[in-house]
Amino acid sequence: MRLLILGGTWFLGRALGELALSSGWSVTTFNRGVSASDLPGVQIVHGDREQPEDLKRLAEQGPWDAVIDTIGYVPAQVLTAATALAPVVDRYVFVSSVNVYTGWPNEPLHDESPLFDCPPDADATFGADLGYAGQYGTLKAGCENAVMQAVGQKRAIVLRPGVILGPHEYVGRLTWWLTRAARGGQLLAPGPADRPIQPVDVRDVAAFALARATGQDYGSFNVTAPMGHATFAELVDTCIGVTGAGTQPVWTDPDWLVKRGVQQWTELPLWRTHRGVWAVDSSRAIAAGLACRPLCDTVSQTWAWMTAGGSAITGEGEAGRAADHGISAVRERELLKTWLQDN
Repeated sequence: MRLLILGGTWFLGRALGELALSSGWSVTTFNRGVSASDLPGVQIVHGDREQPEDLKRLAEQGPWDAVIDTIGYVPAQVLTAATALAPVVDRYVFVSSVNVYTGWPNEPLHDESPLFDCPPDADATFGADLGYAGQYGTLKAGCENAVMQAVGQKRAIVLRPGVILGPHEYVGRLTWWLTRAARGGQLLAPGPADRPIQPVDVRDVAAFALARATGQDYGSFNVTAPMGHATFAELVDTCIGVTGAGTQPVWTDPDWLVKRGVQQWTELPLWRTHRGVWAVDSSRAIAAGLACRPLCDTVSQTWAWMTAGGSAITGEGEAGRAADHGISAVRERELLKTWLQDN
């Protein structure tokens, strides 16, 4: 089997490449060769998806049984790439996001929930009036439309992950909690401790994507752990346990945190009070074979990667997201002091 990965050096793309190679696939990766090193054992094609001549040169390296696009964000660019590759690939797997749903994160979602409307040839400015999250979801919806238009419905598979965690994470969510737990002392924890969460391990997403690349099904799949898979307390307690720092979580009221202006999703990563954020129905994917390992495995193996010298890519744009996550030590101490005085 021959696989083309658009990306292939970051997080999910890297996990896909590693899994495909270990499964005996012949793997080609296409990226700019700028942000991270290529995986040993892959056929490397460096180029820019914004340049039609680079895509033409890439297509000449085909054919492939499947392509998995892990990096598409601008519909017009995805349309150009998918059109160029359509004659030389059988199945086209596009990694989208639950952000394509108009209701996320405010309401529970399922595979048929309403989507943002975006044309397949939209450029990067489309939806700018919707704010970052709205524009991101709108453009991803446009990318889905671009793939469908270029390769046809029965060759297209769209994956809509929620939060992905695991080794090589670059966003800075789980890595921040682990780093904070390792610092020790009292830790500001956003209650309720039993709040259900459903992040999915990057290696489980990779396995599901690779299975879709070899299967016969098509269409879209939400890709999250099952609802009720874990709790916020499991996340925090496992981070404390694997780091061995004896950190003491202080569980605080979410309304109290909101009133004091604590930024959800960033200052305390993975914490959000919106009722739909951890209520994404992935039963279609689970029925198709999505298997999710326990959250404790994801946490412990990410810590093992970190302590072995692993570090996320850094840079501008998407590569710089980790800098946006985590509350400062000073602000955390001030909030803890006030909470403990009042409670």
